[in-house]
Amino acid sequence: MHASGRQAVLAITGGGSGAIAELLRVPGGSRLLLEALVPYDSRALTAFLGVEPAQACSVETAVAMAQRARERAAKLVPTGAQLVGLGATAGLVTDRPRQGEHRFHIAVTTGAGTEHCSVVLAKGRRDRPAEEDLVARAIVLWLARACGIAAPSPRSLLDADERFAEAVVQTGDLIDQLLAGGLTRVTAWPDGQLAPSVPPPTVVLPGSFNPLHDGHILLAKVAEDIRQQPVAFEIAVINVDKPPLAAGEVRNRLAQFAWRARVELTRAPTFLEKSRLFPGATFVIGADTAERLVAARYYGGGDERMAAALQEIADRGSSFLVAVRVDGAGRVRSLADVAVPARFAQLFTAIPEGRFRLDSSSSDIRSRRRAAP
Repeated sequence: MHASGRQAVLAITGGGSGAIAELLRVPGGSRLLLEALVPYDSRALTAFLGVEPAQACSVETAVAMAQRARERAAKLVPTGAQLVGLGATAGLVTDRPRQGEHRFHIAVTTGAGTEHCSVVLAKGRRDRPAEEDLVARAIVLWLARACGIAAPSPRSLLDADERFAEAVVQTGDLIDQLLAGGLTRVTAWPDGQLAPSVPPPTVVLPGSFNPLHDGHILLAKVAEDIRQQPVAFEIAVINVDKPPLAAGEVRNRLAQFAWRARVELTRAPTFLEKSRLFPGATFVIGADTAERLVAARYYGGGDERMAAALQEIADRGSSFLVAVRVDGAGRVRSLADVAVPARFAQLFTAIPEGRFRLDSSSSDIRSRRRAAP
């Protein structure tokens, strides 16, 4: 495995952390292992995933951990390396009676997609050390599979009456599915891998990014410093008054973010819809966008609809970071220039002009390109 050319980040909770020691017992482990995390406490797991999982020991959580681990690997090795993220979560023997099954789930995410397996152990057959050892060995075997090694299946570790299941989540053409309405959100990781059903980000910078420019990157960095959370860019593939983006155009815009940032592709053209996809998120916007957010004419129903939309956004725990923006007439616009209703003032926080001011736009860049000889 160490010589496979893969580089991996492991995230393990609930049991099986002995797999980390097993990998490092053999010399050369640094060629494979970039990092290993054990977010054991529920608060640590929530912090790692960026969202509280519905259930700590589940297939969904293992997959989310694997995807987050691979995202971490991409940040540690920003090149064309063969990256692997592994997530494992277990519910084993404890010092108090366990009501449910003794089980574990392991997932690996690579450039080809995500594979996961689930095991239900015979309750009471093994003590805690024996269950821990079994899970650790299963993790090593499942990781070996992701490294392209013909290792035995974790099924080989089980007794005949114990249950084992595995599945492959194909990455497929998720962009086409999104455009067709089969999905509402697709995550594009910095290495270009696409994934559905990833835990939502907590800070989101929406835009068309046609093209992406240095102002966008700087704004994301400032927002990340303010919120102390990673920023994901967001591109809505449909617009309230324009045709949907073509698949080729979506891919072209995504290509700008290669090895730079996470991007969320959505079918959410309005901030009300975005707040439903990203509950509790902070949205990073310019003052011009903030003006539209509180303008009743954009809601087609007057102040009542505007207030109802902002109230729902507030109820979902979302908020806005507002950057200073120079508009088309050359006027410097900030949050102080926006007529925010007093009852929603807490939704908006200004980014000081001294930290960031956006003087150019994607449309300006496009105009200059068209005018160039």
